[in-house]
Amino acid sequence: MLFRWSPEATSEARQSVTTALRGLPDAIPSIRAYHLGDDAGVSDGNFDFVVLADFDDVSGYLAYRDHPLHQAVIAERIAPIVAERCALQFELEG
Repeated sequence: MLFRWSPEATSEARQSVTTALRGLPDAIPSIRAYHLGDDAGVSDGNFDFVVLADFDDVSGYLAYRDHPLHQAVIAERIAPIVAERCALQFELEG
């Protein structure tokens, strides 16, 4: 998931997103790997923040997607400050 923050997004609000998301792997057993962070600022025009998550299967992803804690982070912390988002799910071959 890629996010572009709104101009009104304060550093405190952005840090709140990071803190809340970092707590999800302890609460949602289907998460196998979870990486997140701010853009490194190497190239202009990039999104501001990324979340990469790995799951064993589609049902594991759906458990994460629909988990009440994940939904609360989206509603309470991300939605108020996001200007744009981009998402993609794919399955590894092999």
